[in-house]
Amino acid sequence: MKKVLILLLSIIVAIVAADKLLLPFLTESGAQTTVPDVRNMNYDTAASQLRKAGLNATKSYNVRYLPDVPPDRVIDQVPEAGAIVKPGRSIALVLNRQDKPSYPMPDLVGRTEAEALRELERLGMVVSSVQTQAVSDSDQDGRVLIQSVPPDVVLKSGNEVSFIVGKLEQEPLGMRRVIVPDVLGMSVDQARGVIVRNGLAVGKIIYEYSDLLVPDTVISQNPSANAMVQFGQPVELTVAAGSN
Repeated sequence: MKKVLILLLSIIVAIVAADKLLLPFLTESGAQTTVPDVRNMNYDTAASQLRKAGLNATKSYNVRYLPDVPPDRVIDQVPEAGAIVKPGRSIALVLNRQDKPSYPMPDLVGRTEAEALRELERLGMVVSSVQTQAVSDSDQDGRVLIQSVPPDVVLKSGNEVSFIVGKLEQEPLGMRRVIVPDVLGMSVDQARGVIVRNGLAVGKIIYEYSDLLVPDTVISQNPSANAMVQFGQPVELTVAAGSN
């Protein structure tokens, strides 16, 4: 009889324990809650809203400073609003940086306009103006010539910068200047072709007789080689004519 009573008491204790401990655990493990939308709130307000929903908040900062968003403002959250999670889940809040980050000014000279704009946007700089300057070198066309802030100067994100880009402009033929090619030692026919291909004209040809020089070879030119002259200017040649 005594053993029966002990067995009954054990069963009652087990039932009470299950009611007080096991059932609440099972109920809690199956509970769910909806993540509220806390974007655009400051961190303290967002954390308070999450606590009311039975959730926790963790803080992280965005890589870039957003100039149009107040500091310490929630700009994103993970999991997103509306997600179904278990109570006690941590919600990662991404905040705008409290201070504007600083960066060394990159060297933009030689880069294309598009490359310069992308780099400045990545650093959060504000491009106040992009001007153009006429260039005669095609390699400078569309590329940065001058920047308002020298390279390596430390600026805060949001600072204004500007730069000048080259724009290729062909001069009118009447004002264009070219370099006189060196045609000494060439035959007359070769010299004519080189002169014309360089935007010049073949001028007067003078023959000088000589026993020492190869006939029909250019021995002198005017203007001289490498002189800068107007487009279309004639080049006079002195050519060896052999002996009399």
